[in-house]
Amino acid sequence: MSEPAIKSEAHRAGIRPDKDTFLAEENPFEAMMERFDHAAKILALDPGLYKILRTPEKQIIVAVPVLRDNGELDVYTGYRVLFNTSRGPAKGGIRFDLNVTLEEVKALAAWMTWKCAVVNIPFGGSKGGVVCDPASMSMAELERVTRRYTSSIIETLGPDSDVPAPDVNTNERVMAWIMDTYSMHHRHTVTAVVTGKPVAMGGSLGRREATGRGCMIATREALARVGRQLTGTRVVVQGFGNVGSVAADLMSKAGALIIGVADKAGGVYDAKGVDIADLLQWTRKHGEIAGYAKGEPLTNEQLLALECDVLVPAATENVITRKNAPQIKAKIVCEGANGPTTAAADEILERQGIFVIPDILANAGGVTVSYFEWVQDRGGYFWDEATVNQHLELIMTRSFAEVMAMVDRHKVSNRIACYMLAVDRVAAVHRLRGMYA
Repeated sequence: MSEPAIKSEAHRAGIRPDKDTFLAEENPFEAMMERFDHAAKILALDPGLYKILRTPEKQIIVAVPVLRDNGELDVYTGYRVLFNTSRGPAKGGIRFDLNVTLEEVKALAAWMTWKCAVVNIPFGGSKGGVVCDPASMSMAELERVTRRYTSSIIETLGPDSDVPAPDVNTNERVMAWIMDTYSMHHRHTVTAVVTGKPVAMGGSLGRREATGRGCMIATREALARVGRQLTGTRVVVQGFGNVGSVAADLMSKAGALIIGVADKAGGVYDAKGVDIADLLQWTRKHGEIAGYAKGEPLTNEQLLALECDVLVPAATENVITRKNAPQIKAKIVCEGANGPTTAAADEILERQGIFVIPDILANAGGVTVSYFEWVQDRGGYFWDEATVNQHLELIMTRSFAEVMAMVDRHKVSNRIACYMLAVDRVAAVHRLRGMYA
């Protein structure tokens, strides 16, 4: 697809991908699509396919009325977006957060589409969320929100259509409620309708650690590309939830020095290496890093600017922007979170020679093992954890090599190479399937 054609389509969509960097940083969907536009131009994507791949298939907005424990009725807003299902059922998490917006959910659904294509698993992309504050809810209220939201989007859900998973502020308990609600409506147990659920209910061994393990594998492969190894590598991890804590733990066990770790409440620094096993015990007891005395306290802003070999942003989107990107001193950035780097910051990191492992590759371990869980549920045969990890290792190393081959062939950034690989795979399926009219 020619550059003028892309600009024309982008203009009709109401954006200016080559100029409006402020809009790109403010709007997560357009920030993501700016990278898509770049990949589409290099691939010379057909204008018709460009329109299809830029447009979400389905966007659902629902009201979620919930009776609180005190007898009051609250009404929350819920979203579910299916971006593209040409390669298989939609796959994507559900988040409960006050900052959930339709634009964010659209962006995350698109990211899931490209992520599944990068690692070449037979899923499309979706995402969902409810605008609420789970920290202010009792367990009973959280269950009622989950079940009412599930029933509101139940026509979309299903093992062959749309398969949710945990995301921000949701977990295996929430997935169990979704699975039960869906199963009760269908009058039989359907384990494959969600992934990331308890092992006792058909969940997969190794699923909880999968995203962090994938980050570790991707980081190890990136270090090998520049002639390094994990042993002795200085690592900083921003975000100490499921992804960040597992990545830090696995890298530490592999010989890396985790010199800085932070969560939303603050962080800790130790040039000799933070004791990750001890920090994990502290956070399990106290719920956050703040107050941990075995190291120097520091803010998230200070942590991101630490001199290190590897930086793992594993919290939320848009933490590396054009404002703080010049202060990043890491040699490698492994994006454990979805969209932690804005499009404007991308250019700055590239100019600084920083090797970025893009989110749609770096954190694809989670959706890969979710795929394994879906396969196990549908086959009724479950794997041991060693088998799960072995298959994850194979897919992550193969996908990293395929992205690097695209980088070397087209002389593009790692991120654009990821998008080119993903977009080309999704477009190829559309060409083969043709257009139903």
